[in-house]
Amino acid sequence: MKPDPSLLEQLDRNWRDPPGLWGFLTTVDHKRIAARYIVTALLLMFLAGMLALDMRWQLSVPENTRMTPQLFNESFSLHGSTMLFLVSVPLMEAMAFWLVPLMLGARNMAFPRLGAFSFWLYFGGVLTLWVAHAIDITPDLGWFEYPPLSGPAYSPGHRADIWAQMITFTEVAALAASVNVAATILKMRPPGMTLARMPVFLWAMLIASIMTMFSMPAVMLVTSMLIADRLVSTQFFSVAAGGDAVLFQHLFWFFGHPEVYIIFVPATGFVSSIVETFSRRVLYGHSVLVLAILSIGALAFGLWVHHMFAVGLPRLGNDFYTAASMAIAVPAGLQIFCWIATIGTGRTWFPTPMLWILGFVATFVIGWLSGVMTASAALDLQLTDTYFIVAHLHYVLIGGAIFPLFGAFCYWYPKATGRLMSERWGKVAFVLIVGGFNLGFFPMHLLGLEGMPRRVYTYPAHMGWDMLNQIATAGSAIAVTGGLVFAANALCSYWRGKPSGADPWGGSTLEWATASPPPAYNIPFTPRVDSLTPMWNGGAPLPALDGIAIDTREVLVSSVTDAQPLYRQKSAGPSIWPLIAALAVSAMFIASIFTPWAIPIGALPIGAALTGWFWPSRPRAKIGALEAAP
Repeated sequence: MKPDPSLLEQLDRNWRDPPGLWGFLTTVDHKRIAARYIVTALLLMFLAGMLALDMRWQLSVPENTRMTPQLFNESFSLHGSTMLFLVSVPLMEAMAFWLVPLMLGARNMAFPRLGAFSFWLYFGGVLTLWVAHAIDITPDLGWFEYPPLSGPAYSPGHRADIWAQMITFTEVAALAASVNVAATILKMRPPGMTLARMPVFLWAMLIASIMTMFSMPAVMLVTSMLIADRLVSTQFFSVAAGGDAVLFQHLFWFFGHPEVYIIFVPATGFVSSIVETFSRRVLYGHSVLVLAILSIGALAFGLWVHHMFAVGLPRLGNDFYTAASMAIAVPAGLQIFCWIATIGTGRTWFPTPMLWILGFVATFVIGWLSGVMTASAALDLQLTDTYFIVAHLHYVLIGGAIFPLFGAFCYWYPKATGRLMSERWGKVAFVLIVGGFNLGFFPMHLLGLEGMPRRVYTYPAHMGWDMLNQIATAGSAIAVTGGLVFAANALCSYWRGKPSGADPWGGSTLEWATASPPPAYNIPFTPRVDSLTPMWNGGAPLPALDGIAIDTREVLVSSVTDAQPLYRQKSAGPSIWPLIAALAVSAMFIASIFTPWAIPIGALPIGAALTGWFWPSRPRAKIGALEAAP
């Protein structure tokens, strides 16, 4: 259906943000919030990548004195903490923020103000870690901060406290984002989009959000216990006082291993969307893909001891976790086979987004196989804390999550900007990044098998590790060069790229039903869905549901299983209160690094901010009826 221009103007007037700085600070538009997440996380990815390249340069020759041991410890701690807590998970959440409402044909998230709050709190965590680095109090005990080294006896000062509070910042933000994404998917689907008709992308984001809600409290709890040990002399992890240092590892890895899949599962949604579009056919084994994601989400919580085989736990327990670690490879393998079958049986073409999927499959399979190897407790005991684990970790996280993310960036870039990225420079970036990555990290498998330990700032010349380290350093430099080419392509295309139109790829899902870039209200009507691929309907206009208000901010709420329309819900408009609440929470978190009195005192401004947030504005309007429009 084609809406009246006057109605579109009224919709735009009701949904757009106020102009200027006030609009920037008060926006609750999911697209603007997602863009801030993405820009911040990509900048941090660049900074963390530079740290990694610096460490590689240090290790390129034996007995190098360019970096001191302390500087090296700070560099790998900052690199790991940034990439795992401030880049990987936030980027996946940002993609969900941007795409989920568009793919549902909705006008915003279920809780718009909560989305804004999550970003501002995340940004507070970013500043906490990187301002600490700027003033030379960088955390220096890795991205895991195991006690007793992180306890008060061995880590005076506030480096460990800063790391622990950064975790609290980011995990509260992640929980807020995950609740928002899950509620939006479950309760704001358009009529006809039953659970069986949900795109794999939405399933992936839903499962990742639920996993986040179950796993993040564990790491927030354990870092809070660490802060209590350091600040008020509790003894949770002090063995001499009856505590248990291994308890830290159990709680940390109960979060840490599911986090790998919280990063990987959204990537499966990217891959599924891209493969379906460029294969020109419905995904082969849609139900199998969904069940595989559900299986991964469940199994991910049963194998955290995979990371603790060298701790000295009972061998019977190690056997159980070995079996669980190997079992999770089965649903991942099923996904790979479904994507290959879709590519092989479709009318497939290979623009840049599809090349990234091929790079993902080849690279992830290597990390997948090395993961099966390290799932064996006997072999893992030999390889723990060697460069084999460094290689495996990066093959899984970069090959399994970042490569699909690059593909997703290229795929949805025209939807976000209205312009196409250069295919030529896109392919150059692809070759440099994928080739440089494999050249940089595959030799680390061999270094690990030869016995090179991880987290060392130098090594003796007689060990024979220098050639492989030089190859790894050269590969890392090539990959960074490819990243710069990718960024330059994105920036130049933003101003000079070829106009894309609303749907340059011929996509199958609802985000392609609106203009590129989408207007403030996303889509002028609520579509009705009757298949897995609603945009592949032979060119017929999408059927729509009438009755959603255009003179005020309203969204449709539907039933969980069969997406039957239930009622219209008022959607929150621009508000300064999420920013004020985030500032109050941030002040309490930062002050609590130095004094426990920050908790009760800081609760007062937080309470005031929440009072303003939830203060009723006016009575809710009477809900009208919903009607089907032709």
